[in-house]
Amino acid sequence: MQKKVEINERDFFKTPFTRAEINALLQKKAASVMFSFRSPSFKSLGLDQAKLKDNDLIDLMLKEPRLIRRPIVKIGGNVYFGADIKALAEIIKT
Repeated sequence: MQKKVEINERDFFKTPFTRAEINALLQKKAASVMFSFRSPSFKSLGLDQAKLKDNDLIDLMLKEPRLIRRPIVKIGGNVYFGADIKALAEIIKT
């Protein structure tokens, strides 16, 4: 039996996330799971990753969407940030 997969694509450069949406996606997890520390945009800021708190990371993502790990995939009640294709394929199979 095949599962039905619904895809909702969003260009969050054109339609940025709100703080409430980011908090909902995080599901009480640390903001660092959604934050792209490897992004050239982050590296160009010259900030010390260890000194940034969750609110700092959310503020940065709100100002610069390139700092959000992509893709964001929601399967059932779980949200995955920057998940690789193999991991998602395994999740979808179960």
